[in-house]
Amino acid sequence: MNHNFRELKIWQKGIDLVDLTYDFVETLPGDERYNLVSQMKRCSCSIPSNIAEGCSKRTPNHFTEFLSTSLGSCFELETLLVICERRKFGNEVYRSQLLEKISELKNMSFSFRERIADSAKP
Repeated sequence: MNHNFRELKIWQKGIDLVDLTYDFVETLPGDERYNLVSQMKRCSCSIPSNIAEGCSKRTPNHFTEFLSTSLGSCFELETLLVICERRKFGNEVYRSQLLEKISELKNMSFSFRERIADSAKP
């Protein structure tokens, strides 16, 4: 596909999301470090990682698969944040910021995936 992933706004916002996620999980109860903390770190890192990996693929269809995986991680992280909200875990301000960033990233991902898919059409 020949994209420089570091120049993609979607990847940059994904990296920002990772930073904010790491800040948020520091506010979670210590006994959640092997459950919520670990899972939130992994799925937040998956978002920009899959975007970057997708950039290395040879075809638009392969790239869109990795964008879909990245989107799936957005939905997973959002679900984990809802669990935190229901359990009253973590810093409310960070959680709210994360939910806003996830929403923005999901919208960007849907649009970018469609653009990539459209570029593959004859």
